[in-house]
Formats: sequence, C-alpha cells, structure tokens
Amino acid sequence: MKHNEVWRALDTLAEEHGLSPSGLAKRAGLDSTTFNPSKRTMPDGRARWPSTESVAKALDATNVTIEAFAALVSGARALPGSGRVNTARRIPLIGLAQAGGEGFFDDGGYPVGGGWDEVSLPEVGDPHAYALEISGDSMEPVFRDGDLVIVSPAAPLRRGDRVVVRTAAGEVMAKQLARRSARRIELRSLNPAHPDYNFDLAEVTWVHRIIWASQ
Repeated sequence: MKHNEVWRALDTLAEEHGLSPSGLAKRAGLDSTTFNPSKRTMPDGRARWPSTESVAKALDATNVTIEAFAALVSGARALPGSGRVNTARRIPLIGLAQAGGEGFFDDGGYPVGGGWDEVSLPEVGDPHAYALEISGDSMEPVFRDGDLVIVSPAAPLRRGDRVVVRTAAGEVMAKQLARRSARRIELRSLNPAHPDYNFDLAEVTWVHRIIWASQ
C-alpha cells in the first residue's frame, strides 16, 4: 500500500456516502479534521498515515468491509456493488502460448517490448497488470480457448489462487497454487487430465495471480 492510495481510498469512501472527508470523520466519531488534506503530511513534509483505529471506525460507521476498502486502495473507483461504473483502461495483451517467448517480460515479470496488443478491460489498480488470451484445452473447464484473464504482478498470493507461472526454462503456464514453502512450490493443473507440477523456487522466475477472467 502507498500513502496516496490509502488517502484516495478514504476520499472515495466518503464520496460514496455523500460525505466530505470531514463529514466521514464526524460520522466515525473522530475529530472533524482527522481525514482533512492538511493532516496528510507532517510539518516537516513527511507523509502522515491514517491510524488503523481511525480507518476501522470509518469502515464501521459506513458499514463497509475491509475487503471492499482494500479494493479502493488497490485502485477501484467505486465500492463493489455500488452500481457505479469504473473507468476502463487499456492494458497489454498477449496470447498465453506466446508468453514464453523472449522479449515480452522483464526480470520482474512486467510486460515490456512492442510485441503486445492492447485490450480495454475493467479498471485494475496494478499499473503493471496485463492480459493473456487462453489457447487450447489444457485449462478446461476453468478457462476455455479464447478466454481473457487479467494478471496482476502486485496481487498477494494465497493457497488456492489461480496463477500464471514462468519457469527459469522459459515456460509460462496457468495453474492453481497448491502450496508454497521457503524452498518449493506446488502447482495443481486446472484440467485434471494434465499433470501437476512441483518446482524448487530457484526453478521459478515469477508467480503472478489471476485476478479477473472474461468468462
């Protein structure tokens, strides 16, 4: 999380409920200046963060879950289920079958080079997010030929997440994260007809989470 992202999320939370930052603070039982722009930096110019307690009180006062607030921090322009339409943006697109080729990703797993197409899809907070087009039947029934998935290098990983993995050998695959330890990673194939994989972490260049699919 970044300082400006947390404050932007609080501003959006207030706006979603027809409140100013001061109004949100008052509803939460806080000093009316708690969320004011003037309180977001210290006199010496350093960033001042909202306290966990003040955020918790604001969420309680607006009946908003921490998951919904996290979506705002991640870049959503509106609370989930609010009915407001988020602005779409264009993100890089390439076929999953091509993704193992050279020149499409940098060492951090971010899309680079001019070989990418673009697609306009729902807004995501990660500026390095990219889209892959599924080809073939190796990921059925979860993903089918022609489906688009949005992948976020910044999204945290948890057991059970659907992920895109690049191995040190250059292979790119979409799997389910079964387990990750300090030394190894276990991947479950989405299609039961295909084998599962186990790698030493040294054999894996990066693992990114799939956060959206066009099914």
